[in-house]
Amino acid sequence: MSLFTRPAWRRLKRDDRGATAVEYGLLAALIAVVLIAALTSIGTTLSGTFNTIATRLSSASAGN
Repeated sequence: MSLFTRPAWRRLKRDDRGATAVEYGLLAALIAVVLIAALTSIGTTLSGTFNTIATRLSSASAGN
């Protein structure tokens, strides 16, 4: 029963370590989402570039 005494309740009310951990978790999740979106976009662009280079190289070698 000592958990619900007035001083213990005030200590629990002031303890914000869990809130800080949640904030850091949300920040890490947001950074991960931004990185995934950026890398996906870069990957699509690079794929198109490599396909263009491969097409030009194959047509250049077919001309010889």
